[in-house]
Amino acid sequence: MPIRTSATTTHRRITRGLTAAALAAGVLLPVAAAGPATAAAPRVTCSSNKAGLAKKLTADLTAALRGRPGAPALAVHERATNTYCTLRAQDSYDSASIVKVTVMGALLYDAQKRGRALTARERDLVTAMITTSDNNATSTLWKQLGTGKVNAFLKAAGATRTKPGANGYWGLTQVNAAEQSKVLDLFTRTNAVLTAASRAYGLDRMARVVPAQRWGAPAGAPRTAKVHVKNGWLPRATKGWRVHSLGVFTGQGHDYTITVLTHGNTTMRQGVDTVQAVSRAVHRDLNPAAKAAHTLQAPEVVPPAVPREVIPPTPENPARR
Repeated sequence: MPIRTSATTTHRRITRGLTAAALAAGVLLPVAAAGPATAAAPRVTCSSNKAGLAKKLTADLTAALRGRPGAPALAVHERATNTYCTLRAQDSYDSASIVKVTVMGALLYDAQKRGRALTARERDLVTAMITTSDNNATSTLWKQLGTGKVNAFLKAAGATRTKPGANGYWGLTQVNAAEQSKVLDLFTRTNAVLTAASRAYGLDRMARVVPAQRWGAPAGAPRTAKVHVKNGWLPRATKGWRVHSLGVFTGQGHDYTITVLTHGNTTMRQGVDTVQAVSRAVHRDLNPAAKAAHTLQAPEVVPPAVPREVIPPTPENPARR
């Protein structure tokens, strides 16, 4: 008659087996805690030259993210008050379509180095890539530039941890919030990488994004701000939906950027909701007068549950290249 082994005995045997295997491989297993242990979640960190602003932003962004799915990252920069907020700002995410701002920057930077203006064909491709998030236009420019020229721009921007996607899969470029914020800064301040003409052109394209794609970072922005935006979205088998938003806000005293990256969303809408909750908190705290006077931009854009646009190409969906 076979001997019945209790679940407890079986668990102990499995545990001993795993421990022996780990020791043989030179791997140290963590010691079990006496009670349940929960890893400390990363905290929003803010600093500012304006009294009380860092504390308020920290509290409001923490509240906006409470209970949200996945692992969102953010980087906020407001120049006038030297305000910065970050969360998981060095963590890597698949870029999806926000890399298109980098592609535009790389094209402008390369043209500058060669002492030439963009051709009519290049201007048409950039317009399609940014304003309607056209993937074919992006693939054409990505192939034209090659990863060498993209990396040259990233190095000049100080974004050396950003890694272009291999084999033409530009939507799988590895980005982080801190370096995406650096790229946005290049379009908003005098610098040695992009000329005034290049900066104005890039911001103009981002200001012309079609209405259906103006969700995300613009949520809750004051009416007095000019909005420049580029979003990205991409579902994969691991980490669910990637939903990202880059926003630049200028004009009438406004000079700040918002970068929000998310993955681990079950649906696209979950990611959009997280991005817009963060954005509303930032706009509200940076523009208290607009909030009090009820002069926020409206209505907010709500994208469809299933995006109409084709998602970026990935190895599991090569037909979409």
